[in-house]
Amino acid sequence: MIVVNYIALILVLIGALNWGLIGLFGFNLVEWICMGSKVAARIIYVLVLIAAIWLIIAACLDGGILLANNFQRV
Repeated sequence: MIVVNYIALILVLIGALNWGLIGLFGFNLVEWICMGSKVAARIIYVLVLIAAIWLIIAACLDGGILLANNFQRV
């Protein structure tokens, strides 16, 4: 499950970077990576959404510890 959390975190970071670049410079990183393909960009946006939902659910189920199970819970 840790691998899924890392993948989700990377996707959410890509989404955050994309929104930051759009807000600051008007540059859409996802569409640039997809070379202008609207379908591929939409797939990435949906994956970012699923990743964000996954991280929210994982935080609720795992007590807020997403990336490592070696922390002791008090």
